[in-house]
Amino acid sequence: MADVDSITVEVIHNYLLSAAREMNRNLMRTAYSTLIYEVHDFGLGIYDRECRLLAEAPGLAVFTRSNDYGLNKMVEFLGYDNIHPGDVILLNYPYWSSTHTLDVMAASPIYHKDELVGFTAVKEHWLDLGQKDPGYCLDTIDLAQEGLVFPCSKIYSKGVLNKELEQLIRFNSRMPDRVIGDMNAQISACRTGERRVQELVEKFGVETYAEAVKKMLDHGERLARKRLAELPDGTWSAEDYVDDDGVVRDQKMRLQATVTIAGDEMTIDWTGSDDKCKGPMNVPIGTTEGVCALVFKSITTPDTPANEGNFRPLKVIAPEGCIMNAQPPSPTFTLWTALIAPEVVTKALAKGMPDSIPACSGGDIFSLMGVGTHPETGKLWIESTNEGIGFGGHSADDGESGIMHMTEPGCRNNPVEVLETKAPWLIENYGLRADSGGAGKHRGGLGITRTYRFLSDASALTLVKKTKTSPWGMADGEDGQAGAVIVRPGTEREQVTGAIYEEVAAGDVIINQSGGGGGWGNPLDRDPALVLDDVRNEFVSVVAAREKYGVIIDPDSMTVDNMATDELRTSMSSAPN
Repeated sequence: MADVDSITVEVIHNYLLSAAREMNRNLMRTAYSTLIYEVHDFGLGIYDRECRLLAEAPGLAVFTRSNDYGLNKMVEFLGYDNIHPGDVILLNYPYWSSTHTLDVMAASPIYHKDELVGFTAVKEHWLDLGQKDPGYCLDTIDLAQEGLVFPCSKIYSKGVLNKELEQLIRFNSRMPDRVIGDMNAQISACRTGERRVQELVEKFGVETYAEAVKKMLDHGERLARKRLAELPDGTWSAEDYVDDDGVVRDQKMRLQATVTIAGDEMTIDWTGSDDKCKGPMNVPIGTTEGVCALVFKSITTPDTPANEGNFRPLKVIAPEGCIMNAQPPSPTFTLWTALIAPEVVTKALAKGMPDSIPACSGGDIFSLMGVGTHPETGKLWIESTNEGIGFGGHSADDGESGIMHMTEPGCRNNPVEVLETKAPWLIENYGLRADSGGAGKHRGGLGITRTYRFLSDASALTLVKKTKTSPWGMADGEDGQAGAVIVRPGTEREQVTGAIYEEVAAGDVIINQSGGGGGWGNPLDRDPALVLDDVRNEFVSVVAAREKYGVIIDPDSMTVDNMATDELRTSMSSAPN
């Protein structure tokens, strides 16, 4: 084996990171769907021949980690002997690809001459594969309703396009041009990564490249173990609830995580979570591993690029058949359970390290989607966006407001101008949601309010599963306000709800309100000057300043009455809970 110095290792490492970023840019430049080039609803990476992650680029982090699982299943299913130069393989069988059917992974092998040296993988959201409902499915009860499935199917075989498979995709989609266009962008990104790694291996040689990869991954492991060893040992458990499974609408679903830190290793165990559900909220094990890895990295190596070595000290347990380890033919289409799951882990960790863990965020991505026939083009339109949420306060400061959910660190929401250009609706209001952040010494961040008026008949979908329980506060901080969807406000048909899929008429309005973060610390310990700033900025109302923080503010002069504030706080602190 070649003896590779640290400088060469870093050169190779940064070349791989650059190659992943180039894959990212090419994907966004050539994609047809706003979900890809605006929202970044994709995850991509470069892997070695053992399917170990070497480099990734910003996108949906959970996708990249679930690709790790999917690649291993692909190799297990096909075998190395059936993987050739020029192949591109599509996988969306949920229990292997680790998401739902519309999140399709494309993978291509990387060969140097006749030797397999690695893989590229790109997972992105396709708009339609003939699933039960156009856009998104909220109430499927088995995989057969969730669209066309690719069990490691070659769209390119030895560099030759499989035209029969391409036509099968085209004829099984309600939006074939956009789906095929996005697929080609995905394949182009894979090819970009292939070329860059081939150039790298050609320059340094297979042995040097392989040894540099080994050292990269070992270094990633050492960093994670070093940080884990600095954290307190212990075992802590927590639970939280998902609104419903989309079919049994009056029953919340329980998630329980038990986290153990022992020296330089961590175990996350989902035993105690509910069994599989009837609706499409079951989570494949690869996604469960992905959300656990996301939390793990955030507390161990948040400042370094991710690679497989970072996650070697992490063990994930989820009994087969529970909601966190879906088995065929359980429906998985909605997957929103996976958005609640990471904060169940942080809730458990907070019991052992309260000064290092923030309170709960708004807890969901509060996605709204419209589907219909465009009045100008006569074609089917599908557009959506996710909302920012409030993040939880923590021991050092307030939570941030209007930030993408923790599972989407590389994602964005769709700009108003793009939404209104692409779809027949009008965004009438868009701003921070006052009083949504939990009160505390360090206030929770604010959620978002956005108002949609539909300009033509359509279907409206809201993907929201964190409305029946509140984002939890910490250290005597108060809970944040849960999110809500208000359909046809101010009319006889007004309803306040979470997830919906229903017909709307031209002129109908939907208000999407995302959750605020929990507060940290006793609200009576918050500096009155900070409360005054919050009121001036319209983050907190005058009424909430008095009732939650015990701060009396004159709304005309916008000043604090210090004497009245001291008296009120004294009475509030001595009052029984």
